[in-house]
Amino acid sequence: MRLLVVHAHPVPESFNTALCRAVLETARQQGHDVRLIDLHADGFNPVMTAEERRGYTEDVPVPPDLRPHVEALQWAEGLILVYPTWWYSQPAILKGWIDRVWRPGITFTLRTATEPLRGALHNVRLIGVITTFGSPWWFWTFLIGAPGRKIILRGLRYCTHPRTRTFWLGLHDMDARTDTTRARFLGKVRARIARIPL
Repeated sequence: MRLLVVHAHPVPESFNTALCRAVLETARQQGHDVRLIDLHADGFNPVMTAEERRGYTEDVPVPPDLRPHVEALQWAEGLILVYPTWWYSQPAILKGWIDRVWRPGITFTLRTATEPLRGALHNVRLIGVITTFGSPWWFWTFLIGAPGRKIILRGLRYCTHPRTRTFWLGLHDMDARTDTTRARFLGKVRARIARIPL
């Protein structure tokens, strides 16, 4: 499978970066064709300008800085996002990537008076998320309502193939985790990536 891995963490020595490495290594060992977009390392600009927003329609050319990202997204059959959950959702750089790259005409068609909004990224048939949290699972899920999960597994999934499969792996209470617990989660991540069909 052609897998696009998008990583969003600013610290190269972070546990999140170790998770991303585990995804890449395991996917390549299994024979997948893998591409990485490391948003911080690549210097991605998450800010949508006024000019870009005014041209946010299907018939406007993709800005030059976004073309490699759009091409990678259109190439992919599977998308795996690796990031920390901050303030209950995606980091700003990843949310900006979604805002700017998941564009009309690329990932969806805009709603009109006679046509509903439709997904257009039918090449993507798998979406996976690997994330970490400072909060306990009950707080994020029941008290807050898991907004970050809904953005990806409902919102982005709607833009992909109707039969897109999803998975979500999250490690909560990061600040209280031991090396043993983190190693166990790394093993869980590797096992899940190893189950992705070619």
